[in-house]
Amino acid sequence: MRNRNKGERRNILGPVLEQNIEALMKRREKEAAEASLQERIAEAITSFTGSMPFVYLHLAFFGFWIIANLGRIPGVSPWDPSMVVLAMIASVEAIFLSTFVLISQNRMAAADDKRADLNLQISLLDEHETTRLIAMMSAIADKLGVETEADPELDELKKDVAPEAVLDEIEEHTGSGSSR
Repeated sequence: MRNRNKGERRNILGPVLEQNIEALMKRREKEAAEASLQERIAEAITSFTGSMPFVYLHLAFFGFWIIANLGRIPGVSPWDPSMVVLAMIASVEAIFLSTFVLISQNRMAAADDKRADLNLQISLLDEHETTRLIAMMSAIADKLGVETEADPELDELKKDVAPEAVLDEIEEHTGSGSSR
């Protein structure tokens, strides 16, 4: 599908879906462009440290250090036979790497929160529209004198849902009220 032109993709996906994909891509590009220099640096470091080249680099570095300091390489005299310096380097590296990972996780959590808010808003809008459609269809059926099966849930389905009430009910049942 990558080799198809925009017109062919639009025919396959449909114009609305294609438009939505383009809007999402533009949004991601905008968010990436708005990231601070510090965020971009942290993301680049996290991306590299989570890759196989990083693993290979460490295997080579630590492997050489250990073998050399065990006196196994002819012509290279050990400079850290107790491996204390190596342990310190590894500890400092771990501190920085964990900090970069946490920074990236915070950014991802913020993006996840935005997506969750968007999904909630879309779900609420969908629920509202569905409620209106049910009420409209019921009114049309009444106006035309069409008999429908007595659905005891129909009156309930015609009512809008209050998200706050739902959250309060969930918190009451789970006991997980916000304690922050």
